[in-house]
Amino acid sequence: MGTEMAAMILAGGKGTRLQALTRKVAKPAVSYGGKYRIIDFPLSNCANSGISCVGVMTQYESSELNAYVGNGEKWGLNGVRSIVSPLTPKQTEEGSNWYLGTADAIYQNIDWLDKVDPEYVLVLSGDHIYSCTYDAMLAKHVAAKADCTISVYPVPMDEASRFGILTTDKDSAIVDFQEKPKRPVSNLASMGIYIFTYKTLRAELVADHKDPKSDHDFGKNIIPKMLGEKKKLIAYTYHGYWKDVGTIASLHQANMDLLMSGEGSTNLYTVQGDNKIYSEDTHSTPQYIGKRAKVRDCLINQGAIVMGSVEHCVISGETLVEEGAKCVNAVIMNGAVIKKGAVVLDAIVGPDSLIEENEKVNPERDGIALVVNGKAGR
Repeated sequence: MGTEMAAMILAGGKGTRLQALTRKVAKPAVSYGGKYRIIDFPLSNCANSGISCVGVMTQYESSELNAYVGNGEKWGLNGVRSIVSPLTPKQTEEGSNWYLGTADAIYQNIDWLDKVDPEYVLVLSGDHIYSCTYDAMLAKHVAAKADCTISVYPVPMDEASRFGILTTDKDSAIVDFQEKPKRPVSNLASMGIYIFTYKTLRAELVADHKDPKSDHDFGKNIIPKMLGEKKKLIAYTYHGYWKDVGTIASLHQANMDLLMSGEGSTNLYTVQGDNKIYSEDTHSTPQYIGKRAKVRDCLINQGAIVMGSVEHCVISGETLVEEGAKCVNAVIMNGAVIKKGAVVLDAIVGPDSLIEENEKVNPERDGIALVVNGKAGR
């Protein structure tokens, strides 16, 4: 086919820290922001960057995610000269294996990449919330004639030990990389966004596959090995909203960030024109706010019916908050029903869940509560 840059989205993780939300659904397919799924963000970013060939590597509970990704129509990637392909582990002459790591996931799909024949490969995580294009990052990679460019994000030093940490020189060349160091010497965290020159990446993946001691992971193996080989690795600093929604608390906070303004808020409302985030249109009825409803500082999606009191909430489509119910600082996901007299505080209510009449969720406001019961039947 031939293309300047292909994208490979790693979307196969279990997301176990999201507990019941990912029991039957892959993490990138989890709802966010009332109308989106997490996978909408990297796919929209690719579309907005003019990337026409995108592989989505799925694995854990992949059926719903594969169906959602489909042929890429939601993001305008189903044209004659564009393609989105869900890529699952497959049986070969060597046997049938799950993806063993992030690098192995790309290696198992080298044949797909060879057919696409890109000059560069963009590797992305399928479970991060951010809106951008990758044009400037690619331009820096090409200008530097780099083997690999890593997008980095400055984090507070007291949080740096949670990330892969890079050290750079005055020219942005990466001179050291440490995966989750106990005593970090830098606050430049890897975002797990890489641009590789494909010839270099292909050779590294083939060599890594042959190494029985490797974890077949970019952060643990590929990047440190390339540094040891004196390959040219440079850092690209990202400025803007970015969130890894790996826990119930971080998913809740990412939803609440939609209701903020100023520093620390998302940029979904300031992104215009070519940088929109695309998602599925469910063709729901308009939202309805009842005459006795009390609504303050909320994001309410189409198809929602609000008859009760909601404050500082993100409310998805096809939901119902009955008269006399009260929700504060809550994320109400698709199809959930909050019955009359119920109180929901500081919580995520999962898809199709039912909060019974007069039920109290998290009345002591002890952290972020999660309710997933599937009783609403919507």
